[in-house]
Amino acid sequence: MLDIDAIISMPFDENTYIVRQSGATDCLVVDPGLEPEKILDFLSEHGLTPIAILNTHGHSDHIAGNAALKKSYPAAPLIIGRGDADKLTDPQKNLSAAFGVALISPPADQLVDEGAVLDLAGIQLEVRDAPGHSSGHVVFVIHDAQVVLGGDVLFAGSIGRTDFFDGDFGALRDAIHDKLFTLPGEFIVYPGHGPETTIAEEIAENPFVGKPAGYKG
Repeated sequence: MLDIDAIISMPFDENTYIVRQSGATDCLVVDPGLEPEKILDFLSEHGLTPIAILNTHGHSDHIAGNAALKKSYPAAPLIIGRGDADKLTDPQKNLSAAFGVALISPPADQLVDEGAVLDLAGIQLEVRDAPGHSSGHVVFVIHDAQVVLGGDVLFAGSIGRTDFFDGDFGALRDAIHDKLFTLPGEFIVYPGHGPETTIAEEIAENPFVGKPAGYKG
């Protein structure tokens, strides 16, 4: 069993997830957002220690808290997909420059690729490439718990934006069909924004990539 807590950062309602085995104090922090003090307060209040910091992709609203987390927990490796690693230190690519802020993150400690399996805090996560929202976006699949830490790929009734410089709707649609919709329907998707959903719900109802959009799988 896993405990998964969402900490929502403004102004983009971005979900940071604290993931741990039930009753454990070691945890994972996924996509630290623009209000890292909320994350640090939660960790302190619950006596939790991050074993790793995971980024699904390198957009600024998902990496803004990396520096604060690394400062407080320097032993926790920062992990991101190889294709988005350059966004960590490039305000143009991570989109923060467009908002008048030159936001950067510490560089990654570990880069991951399609098919990698991570064993962290007693949790096994499979890495799947899911480009389209960003070219190097990955999702983390926890098979034992039937969970997908999905970033900005698949939302409840929607999908990630594809109008950024390296976005591609066709790539995103294919990634959702090939990497997510092939999972059992009961898998829960924890997205980067908004409420969780299930694979079955999105296959049946998603107007962009599900059966209403012609998905036949």
